Amino acid sequence: MHITEALPVILLSLIEIALVSAGVWFVAQRLEAMYSDRPDQQFRKQMILVAIVLVAILTIILILPVSPATRGSLMSLFGIVLSATIALSSTNLVGNIMAGIMLRTVGSFKLGDYIHVGEFFGRVSEMDLLHTEIQTEERDLTTLPNSYLAAHPVRVMRTSGSILSVELSLGYDVSRHTIERLLLEAAKSCELESPFVQIRHLGDYSITYAIAGLLTDVKSLLGKRRALRAATIDVLHANGIEIASPVLASTRNFKTNHQFLANEAAPQSNGDDGGDAVTPDSLVFDKALQAEGLDKLRERREVLIKQIGELKLTVPDGAEEGTESQPAMQESLQRAERRLARLDEVIARREAEIANSE
Repeated sequence: MHITEALPVILLSLIEIALVSAGVWFVAQRLEAMYSDRPDQQFRKQMILVAIVLVAILTIILILPVSPATRGSLMSLFGIVLSATIALSSTNLVGNIMAGIMLRTVGSFKLGDYIHVGEFFGRVSEMDLLHTEIQTEERDLTTLPNSYLAAHPVRVMRTSGSILSVELSLGYDVSRHTIERLLLEAAKSCELESPFVQIRHLGDYSITYAIAGLLTDVKSLLGKRRALRAATIDVLHANGIEIASPVLASTRNFKTNHQFLANEAAPQSNGDDGGDAVTPDSLVFDKALQAEGLDKLRERREVLIKQIGELKLTVPDGAEEGTESQPAMQESLQRAERRLARLDEVIARREAEIANSE
């Protein structure tokens, strides 16, 4: 084909490509504006963009002014490239996308949940198409690829409650019945439900005990764990039982009946020593708590929007002009719209707080 004959075809192809690209850009901008105030739905936005790009490529191939044989070759090339991308990138980009879809489909955990995967433990603070972010006990933010979560067992702490336990080793010279009674007192002082004592190991020189109980308020995990450990120390020391290894060695000389106890009297612990307004959990898992609260606010917003939609359908159809019921329903609609406006302000403020805290 001569260059003068091919030039119109090339120009037409460039115009078609430019129009399709402009359409994709316009849709991407609209999606960005639509989901700008809904960070929890970024996963959906990204999936929509991926689908739009693939459809745009297919559209360009179909509308190109080329022969059917050339178009068939381009479609085959597109299929090969797409298949090769999925095959070669399955452990990276596409692998994380597929894992993200699987995690969302299974729904084993959500924002704010405690999860333990591999060597990582923390509260979920962000969930995206490619990664999941958790906030650890050091208050740091750890980003885990979704493929890592899909390839490793994920242990999720149940929101209805979890077993909290503390282990310690004591010598055979102390009565087992006495130890179990005191450990149960420590667990009850921390308000753990259904406490129980386990004998984990019978060693050559000591017995390993574990005091455990049901913690129903999992959001206070760090504080309650610290309180249980403190209560265990206090109740044993208050009753003259030292927590020291029977094979304790020291370069200093002690009397035979010397006990390794604190010098001051150990008061009975009530499970709440500090009384501080800021708890360890609220300080450590601040972003995860904010993300969980924001997610709940968005759920309330969706419910409220649905209610407003139902009221808008009911007001004109369910009551005739001049009836007593119509003003009441209109007032209910106005109240719901005011609540929605206030809720939008709260959501925007919470989103700004989370963005500024990072």
